[in-house]
Amino acid sequence: MKGLKTRWAEQVDKEHVLAEYPRPMLVRDSYVNLNGLWNYAITDEKRAPEEYEGKILVPFSPEAPLSGVKRQLKPKEYLWYQRELPDEIRPEHGKRWILHFGAVDQYAVVCVNGKTVKKHLGGYLPFSIDITDVITEERNILEVCVQDYSDKSYYSRGKQKLKRGGMFYTAQSGIWQTVWAEQVPVDYISDIRTESLYDEKVLRIVVKGNTKTAAEKIKVVVSAEDMQPLEVWGNVNEQIDIYISDMHSWSPEDPYLYHIELWLGTDHATSYAAMRKISVEKDTKGILRMFLNGKPYFQKGLLDQGYWPEGLYTPPCDEAMLYDIRLAKRLGFNMLRKHVKLEPQRWYYHCDREGILVWQDMVCGGRAYKSWYVTYLATIMELFHIRLPDCTLGLLGRRDARGRRQFMRETEETIRHLYNHPSIVTWVIFNEGWGQFHAKTVTETARKIDGTRLLDQASGWFDQGGGDIRSIHNYFFPLNIRPEINRTTALTEFGGYCLGVDGHRMFSKEYGYRTYKSKEGLTRGYGELIESMVLPNISRGLSGVVYTQLSDIEEEVNGIITYDREIVKIDENLMKKWNKAMRLDG
Repeated sequence: MKGLKTRWAEQVDKEHVLAEYPRPMLVRDSYVNLNGLWNYAITDEKRAPEEYEGKILVPFSPEAPLSGVKRQLKPKEYLWYQRELPDEIRPEHGKRWILHFGAVDQYAVVCVNGKTVKKHLGGYLPFSIDITDVITEERNILEVCVQDYSDKSYYSRGKQKLKRGGMFYTAQSGIWQTVWAEQVPVDYISDIRTESLYDEKVLRIVVKGNTKTAAEKIKVVVSAEDMQPLEVWGNVNEQIDIYISDMHSWSPEDPYLYHIELWLGTDHATSYAAMRKISVEKDTKGILRMFLNGKPYFQKGLLDQGYWPEGLYTPPCDEAMLYDIRLAKRLGFNMLRKHVKLEPQRWYYHCDREGILVWQDMVCGGRAYKSWYVTYLATIMELFHIRLPDCTLGLLGRRDARGRRQFMRETEETIRHLYNHPSIVTWVIFNEGWGQFHAKTVTETARKIDGTRLLDQASGWFDQGGGDIRSIHNYFFPLNIRPEINRTTALTEFGGYCLGVDGHRMFSKEYGYRTYKSKEGLTRGYGELIESMVLPNISRGLSGVVYTQLSDIEEEVNGIITYDREIVKIDENLMKKWNKAMRLDG
């Protein structure tokens, strides 16, 4: 069923596409959503088209059915976007206009009124442009030129592949997150960083400002339902510590958030924060465990890859994102591992307020991976506890020094971009050797940027002994956990059991690790897996699990729900029962 789609696809309004405010961590009243129908063209030459081919629905990539284009951008082609900016985006004395792109895959050149205002490399991170000096009182034209090499270069690409199949999926390109603009005063708040000093009951805030005059004082008000507002003053780019005497902790069971208001001169914005602590500590039996807010906490999660049949990387609407998160919680899971993809910031916002832990993968890249080495040999070596080095850069697809530097930059930017979200408790640096290199050095860099979260240095194999977690992938063999002295242990991928449901699958071909023909069979197999592999290992030191996976994706029919999100394929009551059984008592 190549025309497979979710129930939300029909609800997409071309005049109001993903219209919700896209940056919940820093909200202003000023907001102009630029999603909708744009002109587009695809050319073989880097020359603006004389005529556009038609309309594309932004922010859906041209490969996605919802875009209206349904055409694959090739590595040697150029994708052109063009639209007129709304009348409200005009010069105004004492005001600045900031243009924001949520994500453009992979290389973008942005022009306003024929002038290049930004060049950006990297398909997953947001970027912003002050366009005040190039807009006019008359007509203003926004143009974007995009190139995407997908898996034919070393750029970050996640699970995208031009020749999709198996565990790799349809490649997408171009604008795939919200495009929007906001008006700000000359002195304005450009960013906020919040940190929970949990043991001290202190919320630390650093407000970054773009100040061209003497306005440097920041007013901060922190409030919540059961407390009097706390008002403090501080300086731009300096730490502001707020003591919360009757502190209320954040957890999946109680996702309590504090509201923050900020003033810099005439600029006003709102944000939020939470008080929570993630750590690795010894339980009463001396076994290293993951702790949440000072107590042992077993993390039971799902691998979440964030693909949609009608939108690929782009969810059709806010409600669709919420459905996945709420379903996971309803079934008794308390964690999602966001797999080699970054989501729009609203997804993390929903995790924050709904209450679910997030393990965030860095987006993998590199040249073509040698499957015999990173998959087959590595799996066998894992069985015999043989640690393969990650200095074989050619075999791991990382010969390109530029590619390694880019990965380091994007790792740093990812951590800074998502730093404030309390739901994120673990950074996953590398996955199964895909583009892995010098993991020890990369882990040290990540630790310097964020010492408040756990680090999964190498999820699966090619473990180099660093980070906070011994991260195991096991799809084929018996499992007997051996506690480590310096790290806790988690089973970060397992299962992958398949059930294709006619009428709710995209392709007839199936990919997975064990196939069942009925819901009853899959339920029985899932239960046997939990009882044989997971439950006995908890007392031996297992502190968390990640089942593969949340939803089917293209040929992979190993989700607990179908790709169209219509069918839960495992008995819900039994899944809740097994999740309840996965706990720590120490």
